[in-house]
Amino acid sequence: MLRLLCTTAHPDDEVWAYGGSLLRYREQGVETHVICLTRGAAATNRGEAKSGEELCAMRTEEFHQACQILKVSHAAILDYPDGGMAQFDFAPAAADLTRRIREIKPHVILTLGLEGTVTAHVDHSMVGLFTTAAFHWAGRTDRFKDQLAAGLQPHRAQKLYYVTASQTWPERQPVSLAPVTARIDVRKYIDTKISAFRAHSSQLPLLEKYGDRSLRQPEELFHLAATIMPQAISNEDDLFAGITE
Repeated sequence: MLRLLCTTAHPDDEVWAYGGSLLRYREQGVETHVICLTRGAAATNRGEAKSGEELCAMRTEEFHQACQILKVSHAAILDYPDGGMAQFDFAPAAADLTRRIREIKPHVILTLGLEGTVTAHVDHSMVGLFTTAAFHWAGRTDRFKDQLAAGLQPHRAQKLYYVTASQTWPERQPVSLAPVTARIDVRKYIDTKISAFRAHSSQLPLLEKYGDRSLRQPEELFHLAATIMPQAISNEDDLFAGITE
């Protein structure tokens, strides 16, 4: 079975960044995985939570509900510091994601753009950086040898993509977006994406503030950042084009 891994920073990122692609490829029989690195404790919108612990529990439940709507095969949420990933030690985070890649053995990995996506969120940048390192290092025998000694095998995912966009958000900090190389048609999944975002009930004020412009786009846009086979860049409409099982 083909496997797709998406990494995110916060609960709800999985919906606007990859929701349509997760639905599309699961419908095609691809095993889908989402790893969210934080529980969203630093969110401005806190629902009815009276403490950080309540907010984390609330957002964890919302994340799993949204992933069920998106038909995600396996969803995991971790305990990295929301709003503080830029201060987190790089090597342990890369080692953690390397281990998870070696366990999941994805063929394709999607992550957030290194610029922080259109929101310019630094946590988004760090997830992209950690995932990029892990993508490259998971296939090597000279990185995190303790994992190999414990029985894991090196694994080379065949493609790494960054989320990107066709325009920036002028109300946010400036970002330099990666060029679009892949356009995935998700128009049949728009309503389901919106339902999945609404599962994040604590974050619904974001819809009131920004609208659903990200959720209603007919395409999800990606940038091919690395591939196992050296090749010239091309325009794609399928993230699994050229993938071998």
